Amino acid sequence: MKISEVAKMTGVTVRTLHYYDEIGLLKPSQLSENGYRDYDDGCLEKLKQILFFRELDFSLKDIATIMQSPSYDPMDALKRQKSWLGQERDRLERLIQLAEMTIRGEIGMDFQAFDKSELLDQSKQYASEAKERWGNSEAYQQSQRKTVNYNEQKRTELKGEMDELIERFAQNRHVAPQSELAQGLVESWKQHISKSYYECTNEILLGLGEMYTADERFTKNMDKYGEGTAAFMNAAIKVYCTK
Repeated sequence: MKISEVAKMTGVTVRTLHYYDEIGLLKPSQLSENGYRDYDDGCLEKLKQILFFRELDFSLKDIATIMQSPSYDPMDALKRQKSWLGQERDRLERLIQLAEMTIRGEIGMDFQAFDKSELLDQSKQYASEAKERWGNSEAYQQSQRKTVNYNEQKRTELKGEMDELIERFAQNRHVAPQSELAQGLVESWKQHISKSYYECTNEILLGLGEMYTADERFTKNMDKYGEGTAAFMNAAIKVYCTK
């Protein structure tokens, strides 16, 4: 799909799409020989995610920090966005009710409907979590430099490789964490991260393993391949990093 068609369909201006490309937030799937940008379905899906974040007043910098993190989970983000949008819908309904009461001449002093603080606090909390985990680390900076020119096809390939590795962990989650098989999977996991995103030292790898079980969002995402996958990965990583 040409950039002009994307702009017409989404309401996002061509100039904005150019800017998203320049800052690495949304790269086109390919550039034609004459220099025109083409966008595939993957790009449009990513643009939808960006627009959801913009609806919730996230800055472009925060959106990039979250979406370019190797651990970014679009489905988890969408569920959070749905929750926040539901709260905003409820707030707007209260505003409509207040307006109707005022039109009827009813006197009311309820200004709570104008309060957006709870919604903004939750948005800031999510952005803060992502930035705290990745934004100020050398690992994140390396990831930014490596991934800035990845197109949607490359990102899809990397996600496929990561999903395949997690599935292999899941299929073998009943073997001993110290087994040769489990340790080989950890080595493959470490190499995938280092090759694709940033140098994954044993210290970073150990922290990732802890996060897989400490953060229920990661646990849920990994355990969809089989209950106990996240715990198995964490246990195998601990053996790998301490042997």
